[in-house]
Amino acid sequence: MAGRVAYAMRTPPVQRRLAAKGWCYAVTQFKLTIHHLYADMMNLYGDRGNVISIKKRCEWRGIPVEVVDVGLGETIKPTGCDLFLFGGGQDREQALLAEDLSGSKGADLRTIVEDGGVVLGVCGGYQLMGHSYETPEGEKLPGVGIFDLHTEPRKPEEERLIGNVLVRVEAPETGETREVVGFENHGGRTYLGEDVEPLGEVIVGFGNNGKDGTEGARRLNAYGTYLHGSLLPKNPWLTDQLILDALRRVDESVELEPLDDTMEGQAFSSVAGRVAGSR
Repeated sequence: MAGRVAYAMRTPPVQRRLAAKGWCYAVTQFKLTIHHLYADMMNLYGDRGNVISIKKRCEWRGIPVEVVDVGLGETIKPTGCDLFLFGGGQDREQALLAEDLSGSKGADLRTIVEDGGVVLGVCGGYQLMGHSYETPEGEKLPGVGIFDLHTEPRKPEEERLIGNVLVRVEAPETGETREVVGFENHGGRTYLGEDVEPLGEVIVGFGNNGKDGTEGARRLNAYGTYLHGSLLPKNPWLTDQLILDALRRVDESVELEPLDDTMEGQAFSSVAGRVAGSR
């Protein structure tokens, strides 16, 4: 599929809703905007690689991409074809972010998700997408409330949850069972509520809390996970799912042109084999 695809004459519902909020939506071709939230503060363990992976897989298909860094005090400006990435950081950064997200920015993110917008939160970003995150010092930071979950600090006798992870996931597009690999390093224990489903089931590793076998969270087109590494280059099918979710907000009939993922498949198989062999 060529990247330059004309939109239908009618205005899609998502664009009408964006216009009602005063957000720009006048576009004449597919152009994916990657909004990298707090790129200068939340970039542990190579999370910026997720931006690079999405950008390259779009460019290989001829789909134009713009990357916008959104920092403290800056507003979110959706275009209608967007993907929001939220990486990991330390407790100090999370405290600053919690304050920044407590106003209109957090409200805008909630509205975007309810409207089918695509958001990926990793580790610290994932924690802040819940209701609250409690620091080891006992400070309870408010979250955005995208996911029905909360995160508690580890107890003094508990270790950090560190290591390679293999997760069994149900692919949103096809419903088939897939696997995701990554690396986790977190002290917080995340517990899901009733109004959210886990991203997947832990095969190897600790996941959300090291107890219930769940990893990450998913609601509508919002995804949360503890997996660094970075996550997306080693899991190209998930990268494509995020891209497809974003493009289908402006054209529900969009299909992605297949890519030769031989190299990516070998990388995944190599890592997954080592992780599975560690059981």
